[in-house]
Amino acid sequence: MTGRLAVIGGTSLIDCNLPPLEPRAVQTPYGAATLLEGRETLLLQRHREGRPPHRINHRAHLAALALLGADRVVLIGSTGSLRREIPPGSLLVPGEYASLAPIPTVHDHAIVHASPGFSPGLSERLAAIAPGASRGGVYVQTPGPRLETRREIRALAAWGDVVGMTCASEAALANELGLEVAALCTVDNYANGIGDREVSFEAVVAAARANCERTGAIVARIMREL
Repeated sequence: MTGRLAVIGGTSLIDCNLPPLEPRAVQTPYGAATLLEGRETLLLQRHREGRPPHRINHRAHLAALALLGADRVVLIGSTGSLRREIPPGSLLVPGEYASLAPIPTVHDHAIVHASPGFSPGLSERLAAIAPGASRGGVYVQTPGPRLETRREIRALAAWGDVVGMTCASEAALANELGLEVAALCTVDNYANGIGDREVSFEAVVAAARANCERTGAIVARIMREL
């Protein structure tokens, strides 16, 4: 029997019209998590109650999804572009992830080495239903909450395509829990020094809000078709 689909979203879902789901609180070995639940789908908003990236309890979030029967997870993340040819407004389904931030683990009491990565099959299906999305490239995670310096971005551009603060942690935990995982990156700005404009959190949020109708429609389609 196929398990449930889970979607994790953040800044990209601000003010979005989302499918009608019921709130659900879940106790996990790593703390409590609150999410929205449907018959076959789960939706978790990672920045609930204004929680910044470095204070998100990723272990509780992913454990809650697993406990509620999820077998595949789609991560929707707001990102900055590390390349001029990936302009704001783009959609990207990355093929790999890398992280400069510490990655959480559920294996505190055993030596277990999970193979990291996004699911090729789920990523392919996700790219097919997200209009205009490009497939491939590398998502790079930094710790947050501050934005990266220009010099940091120059270094990150040597081995990545977009930069964010959450998806690598979520993907790594999904890998450990045996969940298929794919990511859809909404490119809301050029990273610091790539474009001509100064980067700010306010500008990122404004871009996410400007695209919220498109993002909400994509989330609804993901929940129907994946």
